[in-house]
Amino acid sequence: MITAFVASYGYLAVFVGTLFEGETILLAAGFAAHRGLLDWRLVALLAMLGATIGDQLAFLLGRWKGAALLARFPALAQHKPRIDALLQRRHVLLILGVRFLYGLRIAGPVLLGASGVPPLRFALLNAVGAALWATLITGAGYAFGAAINAMLDDMKTIEEAVMVVIVVCGLAFWLWRRHRSRALQQAPRQKR
Repeated sequence: MITAFVASYGYLAVFVGTLFEGETILLAAGFAAHRGLLDWRLVALLAMLGATIGDQLAFLLGRWKGAALLARFPALAQHKPRIDALLQRRHVLLILGVRFLYGLRIAGPVLLGASGVPPLRFALLNAVGAALWATLITGAGYAFGAAINAMLDDMKTIEEAVMVVIVVCGLAFWLWRRHRSRALQQAPRQKR
């Protein structure tokens, strides 16, 4: 059942998932590529495109409505000093690696847009960073599939269970982060 779903909608899920965050989807897609359900190169290409477009849109939103977003979302505003300090010291590395920074996958490009980074510089470095990210995360999923396959004689019998575990773990981590973020946002309100 899951393998049929992955074969039918896997590429679409990779593209849509990487528009936003996508690590879990991409790890699962890398695993599926190892199992022969998806083409590894196409997964990485679609992930790169999705991540590039998603971050570019977030960057443009930050350029357009950055001040309003910072006023509306204090949790986002608390990251701005850190981003500005990193921009002063290592702007190229920051733009290349913002998608690897915990908690800044979407907020980072918004903050970079609000910080006045030139759009062309961001677009070029964003595309390179997305290519690195897509290759590394897809490769990690593929390597995970190879490691599991090396340990088990008959991978076919558990491949669907492994995919479910990857997705459930990713979803549980996302829900935990979201709950934690909301709790941190409400803590200053409760002190008033």
